[in-house]
Amino acid sequence: MVVGEIAEAVDLLVVGGGPAGYAAALRGAQRGRDVLVVDRDGEEGVGGVCLRAGCIPSKALIEMAGVAERAAGYSSAGLSVGERSVDLGAFQAHKARIVGELTGGVRSLLAGAGVRVLAGDLRFTRPDQAVVRTPAGRAAFVEFRDVVIATGSRPAVLPHLVPDGVHVLDSTGALDLAELPATVAVVGAGYIGVELGTALAKLGSSVTLVEMADRILPEIDVALTRPVARRLDELGVTVLTAARAGEHRGTILHVRCGDRDVEVKADVVIVAVGRRPNTDELGLDRLGVTPGDDGLLHVAPDRTLRPHVAAIGDVTPGPALAHKGYAEAPVAVDALCGDRVAFQPAAIPAVVFADPEIATVGLSAAAARAEGLDPVVTTVPMAGNGRALTLRAPRGTVQLVSETGTGLVLGLHVVGPHASELVAEGTVAIEMGATVEDLADTVHVHPTVGEQVQEAARAAAGRGLHSASPARRPHHHLNKE
Repeated sequence: MVVGEIAEAVDLLVVGGGPAGYAAALRGAQRGRDVLVVDRDGEEGVGGVCLRAGCIPSKALIEMAGVAERAAGYSSAGLSVGERSVDLGAFQAHKARIVGELTGGVRSLLAGAGVRVLAGDLRFTRPDQAVVRTPAGRAAFVEFRDVVIATGSRPAVLPHLVPDGVHVLDSTGALDLAELPATVAVVGAGYIGVELGTALAKLGSSVTLVEMADRILPEIDVALTRPVARRLDELGVTVLTAARAGEHRGTILHVRCGDRDVEVKADVVIVAVGRRPNTDELGLDRLGVTPGDDGLLHVAPDRTLRPHVAAIGDVTPGPALAHKGYAEAPVAVDALCGDRVAFQPAAIPAVVFADPEIATVGLSAAAARAEGLDPVVTTVPMAGNGRALTLRAPRGTVQLVSETGTGLVLGLHVVGPHASELVAEGTVAIEMGATVEDLADTVHVHPTVGEQVQEAARAAAGRGLHSASPARRPHHHLNKE
């Protein structure tokens, strides 16, 4: 601290204004704490990557691409919408309106709760003090009682494919495209790469996915990814697996595929190879905190690192998902308020907004067996669902994993339309300890794709109505893998 500089006393300091950070700030205000949020971009930064450059902008692009592609597909049903044209400049204005509305809403919530927001880069200087370098170059010192670290993550980079904002982009840059590139190579076929590649292909780009693993979406059960792989093929997307991206020269991306070299035409290369936690420029050593080799902060069940210090969101182990950060925030703040709490969800759902969507929660059959359980797996196709047919999206399945004997729901894995919404039913079922009988006997709206969840539960209970499961057969004997 500079001699003579007086630090501002802060009751609860939250570092980072993303989903985890602003949720922690609001929870702190609910608990009667005086809260200061420090974010690099100040009030403009609230909402974080998710609202400003990730979840929301990508879904806006995916939705527009889906509408364009679906509209063209309705010609056989009698709909003519003329020649398709894409103006990504106009899309950027559309995206900005959505982002502005949402981030403005968050700013209003924080202001209404009495939370102050300070712009600048924060670095800890002592176990109870930090300095914030403001955009004006001023150093503001804050002395805090408690602190929540929620600084999020950033796109990982490859040393030979450093984003330049023009020819090589990260996922954030890809969502800022003002013109549709004719040819695109996406390096990384995880969920971000598949989502971006699918959307750009639907809009008219020629897309190549380059993936190091031997298949797309390697972190997801292969059975769930097959409909997505088939759809990518229908869209004309070239998928190179077991492939390493090399340098991008001119409009050519050099790729090593097995024992051969491949030249991929690419006006633009999008690097989507994962994310890195933002823990390396905070001066954490001054707090007495050391990140793991992976850069993550390995917190206790109540999300604390040490007395008066907690961490949440992408800087902690587990999936880097906004909804995980939202859920961790109240636990961390309540712990700092002295409550005995723990972050122990029975399951955290995950979604890939591919075509078709993939949504999964809980245990797969293999994971259940690895835990010593004896799972029952029932799978029903989307093809028999009336609502899916009206959506012209009858691809995919609903797979329900339950426990032999008890019928407890262990997992729900959906591939198909509205999978991102349907998975909530499985999450609630797992959290509440529901059985397949509970799901089977819960009235579901007709016609909806959600009926397939009920049908999978009926089949598991031995009384499938529209599926091939034999009636009056104990659920623990059905469709057992």
